[in-house]
Amino acid sequence: MTVTDQPAAPEPAAPQARRPKPDWLRVKAPTSKEYNETRKLMRDLKLVTVCEEAACPNIGECWKKKHATMMILGDTCTRACAFCNIKTGMPRHPDPDEPAHVAEAVAATGLEHVVITSVDRDDLPDGGAGQFVEVIRRIRAAAPNTTIEILTPDFLRKDGALERVVEARPDVYNHNLETVPRLYPTIRPGARYFHSLNLLSRVRRLDPAIFTKSGIMVGLGESRPEIYQVMDDLRSAEVDFITVGQYLQPTPKHAPIDRYWTPDEFADIATMARAKGFLMVAASPLTRSSYLAGDDFARLRAARNARLAGHGN
Repeated sequence: MTVTDQPAAPEPAAPQARRPKPDWLRVKAPTSKEYNETRKLMRDLKLVTVCEEAACPNIGECWKKKHATMMILGDTCTRACAFCNIKTGMPRHPDPDEPAHVAEAVAATGLEHVVITSVDRDDLPDGGAGQFVEVIRRIRAAAPNTTIEILTPDFLRKDGALERVVEARPDVYNHNLETVPRLYPTIRPGARYFHSLNLLSRVRRLDPAIFTKSGIMVGLGESRPEIYQVMDDLRSAEVDFITVGQYLQPTPKHAPIDRYWTPDEFADIATMARAKGFLMVAASPLTRSSYLAGDDFARLRAARNARLAGHGN
């Protein structure tokens, strides 16, 4: 599949004034020494982070702890999702030195848990799967005690790509559904809801030892029943961990915010997700896929062990 085979993104709506953020979404600008050290390390190794590219509101807190989500395969995506701040176009050829640089950064920061994500690479025959495999291999060699979480594209029409990545045995396999299926044509036009759902289900069938994870945004016009149906779909795919966060409009050209969900509403969503059987739930206005991922992974592993122990009684 070539980039030109992708369905055309919808015409952007006319720019409109963005809604003012409520108090619970306001964060301080990053100023810590650790933030600056992490930023310098990424620059020195010529690495891209989704923290910066996606304008994540948690960057100050995470980088102060020297937590970073590294984005491989360049900074240019072959798709044009209406919510995403990463630039779209024809990417460069993958950097063969990138896996070594990522592993060096992981070892240098002494990370206990690392998250690796990427742009969509529909231009590559394997969708970038080989680069994920090499990054995992290099991290295992350079930092054997670091647990690895990957957040991959959907590998749409890339036969064998998912299997290659699963064979590399990351500790957590994350793939975000992003929104409810009704909104896919306007919010995520290059993707297919049930393909993404099936990808997560296939990970579990291929290697039950790998934790699976997915996330959605709210504030794009979805209803509460639609959110609960996505939860049911994910549980049918035996996904372990769900994240739910508030969509924040990156620029006036992106999809507008339908509304801000309140902290109390996020608490209700989290309660429902736990009732539906997820091992781990992170739901709050500032929740993002990789926010505090290392802490959540430790709790996720403990929750699975407790569940398995309970089944053994």
